[in-house]
Amino acid sequence: MPKNWAGTHEYSAPRVATATTEDEVRAIVAEGGPVHALGTRHSFTDLPDTAGTLIDLVGLEGGYRLDEQAGTVSVAGGTRYGVLAQWLDARGLALHNLGSLPHISVAGATATATHGSGNRNGVLTSAVRGIRYVGADAEVHEVREGDADFPAVAVGLGAFGIVTEVTLAVEPTYRVRQDIYQGVSWDAALQRFDELTGAGYSVSVFTRWVDEALGDVWVKTRLESDDDAVDDVLLDGARQVEANPLANLDDITELGGVPGPWMLRLPHFRLDGTPSFGDEIQSEYFVARSDAPAALRAVRKLGASIEPHLLVSELRTAASDELWLSGAYQRDLLAIHFTWRNDPAGVLGVLPLIEEALAPFAARPHWGKLHAFDAAAIARVHPRIADARTVFERLDPEGRFVNAHLLRLGVREAR
Repeated sequence: MPKNWAGTHEYSAPRVATATTEDEVRAIVAEGGPVHALGTRHSFTDLPDTAGTLIDLVGLEGGYRLDEQAGTVSVAGGTRYGVLAQWLDARGLALHNLGSLPHISVAGATATATHGSGNRNGVLTSAVRGIRYVGADAEVHEVREGDADFPAVAVGLGAFGIVTEVTLAVEPTYRVRQDIYQGVSWDAALQRFDELTGAGYSVSVFTRWVDEALGDVWVKTRLESDDDAVDDVLLDGARQVEANPLANLDDITELGGVPGPWMLRLPHFRLDGTPSFGDEIQSEYFVARSDAPAALRAVRKLGASIEPHLLVSELRTAASDELWLSGAYQRDLLAIHFTWRNDPAGVLGVLPLIEEALAPFAARPHWGKLHAFDAAAIARVHPRIADARTVFERLDPEGRFVNAHLLRLGVREAR
């Protein structure tokens, strides 16, 4: 059976079918039984799994349709963001943001509210203007921004159908540089957190929790001109100008303040390289950005328990939205991400400690990453979960897209 991209989760579906066209998706759904979509396999749980047929959509890509008047592009759901970005940039266009990995599919990333960073940048799903999907009746349906069901299905978790096409907002292309700052202390960061995360168009903090210094701060600056000046100082830290401390990592997008196209700077990793570390487990939790200092202090107290199992943590931000199952629903967020060693027992041992520490802040887990939440815990932090479930039940009354994961989290009703 297929495994996820990192090789740390194996799917249990008894059958995998490949679809490269919308008609092939319809034919598979028409066969009957439980079905679910499988994209570029970046989930670290059984979210994409099923007791029936997994529909592998990696080959469902391309089909670009540009609507210049509306300022949108429509693209097949299996298309990787990095491939779409190249197509757009060649036409003088861009997306508002990208995730750290350009390897992720458009349908899968938007269905789970995956994100990049930036205080004013919404999650990737905030750019969605329309969704085309194959429903339980094996017919094609469309939902557009402004429709009553859109806030539920935009971050839809595969709970209502197989997304075959996504329409995204686009804008004119732009240039970005990314610089590394080091020496920022935890004290300064927690006292001036909004200043830290607002230092660029997109800011990422890499930390291991146990040191007095925060760690590496990556500041991605959106440029009006390639010779725009950037600050040499960030809080009590400084920009690294003598040498790039990560110059030996070939799969990282270019650092050191070198200007370049948005699609080669906003992601952390190159499309033609290995994403992240590989052989890893990931977890992520979202809290309100206003709670960031208190939430980070709570996690820091667990540093000695976290560090032995950790490869690295990353802190990012995103702007609030009105998408019911988004981590940023009605609150600007801080994302606290953990890239773990492939140590399932150790990770599962420390996750309850982290979740307990973050409980006072109503932390929401990333839908596609490992966590220990159940339906009751999800209901406490996602105020519109019942409303979303009602929409999914109406769109899929027979439960064709129900799986164990969605039942466990209360996203769908038991049959």
